[in-house]
Amino acid sequence: MSLPSNVHVSSHPLLHAKLSQLRSASTSTRETRDLVHEIATILGVEAFAAGWKVKTSGTDHTPLGIDYETKDIDPSDIAIVPILRSGLGMVEALNNLLPTSVPIYHLGLFRERLTLQPVEYYNNLPFHRPTATSSRNTAAASTAILLDPIIATGATAEAAIQLLREWGVQRVVMLSVLGSEAGMQRAAGTWPEGVEVWTGAVDRECNERGMIVPGLGDIGDRLFVAIGK
Repeated sequence: MSLPSNVHVSSHPLLHAKLSQLRSASTSTRETRDLVHEIATILGVEAFAAGWKVKTSGTDHTPLGIDYETKDIDPSDIAIVPILRSGLGMVEALNNLLPTSVPIYHLGLFRERLTLQPVEYYNNLPFHRPTATSSRNTAAASTAILLDPIIATGATAEAAIQLLREWGVQRVVMLSVLGSEAGMQRAAGTWPEGVEVWTGAVDRECNERGMIVPGLGDIGDRLFVAIGK
């Protein structure tokens, strides 16, 4: 399959073994949560290893009293943005990877059942207030880590990326456990110069309900025991 250059598909053997377990209908809710967390951790390590830098942030001393330079990642003004509700299953993994706590903002988007188009129902992206050097509101982060386990049709990802771009971020790094080929192309093409998409694997297509085939089923239902809603 042909994918844009800003889509990165993991080749990690542990991730693919865990994804195979996650596909199974017999995987319990507790196991589903653990597997999504573990896959998100691997994806996060891969994403942060590419294009991120370390900067000196100050000094400290070891238990032996020896001074050393402390390190932080650049950029440091990062926000984690899960798409409700299934993106919540990836938050802890990414938050645990980062060396310091970062803000977590939420976007609520659902797919309208007939049209499969995204509908926004919640948005708590904050702005910095105007200052002496800037008379307008600015985004409270320069880089957004956008989380959604599934990129199916790509419509929800596209809407979320547009919201973050309008918010004022300079970069969006989107992590997903699984995507469809068309969904990857749509998400990555929303803002080619500002978006990176990192995913565990890509399935070829979606069915008439907009579900990835063979896919993972409704991962939100599986994460939150909402089967049969």
